[in-house]
Amino acid sequence: MTTHDRSLLWGRCALLGRLLLPLVDQEPWRQARRHDDLRAWGIGVAEGERLIEVFAALAACAAADDAALSGAELDGLSLPAVADAATGKADIELLVGLPDTFDDPRDEEAAGFFRLYSYRGGQADRHLFQLSREVRRALLVIADRSRPASPTYADFFRQAVLAGVYHEP
Repeated sequence: MTTHDRSLLWGRCALLGRLLLPLVDQEPWRQARRHDDLRAWGIGVAEGERLIEVFAALAACAAADDAALSGAELDGLSLPAVADAATGKADIELLVGLPDTFDDPRDEEAAGFFRLYSYRGGQADRHLFQLSREVRRALLVIADRSRPASPTYADFFRQAVLAGVYHEP
């Protein structure tokens, strides 16, 4: 995959990560529960939510790589496949999906957090495990809300537009 293709793939996956929590939080109790869980795990809410965003983006990149999809072909990517990648891939495997450079400094900062957690070990490993479960749960909640039965990346964005959390450019 060329650098341009990797950058396009990352950008589209990062957008999924940024929209995941606002879309799942259409039921407000989910946000309160997630915040309680993050605090109980010893993770700051802002840091935890940013890690969830980048985790979701990395899982989407990993699932796209597994399906041999480019950024332009991402609309056909299955949300359950992304959920499976979130919990089925090792942290180090997910890091392969990072681009060499980032267009958004927030993505670079979040990727740095993820790298730190990945290499730190100990309690950080436990936190990544808990966050992977949270990403999976959020993706499956959105998949359950979808029609058709096997929702895709494109269906995710249709839901985001309908929910008012994303406006197509």
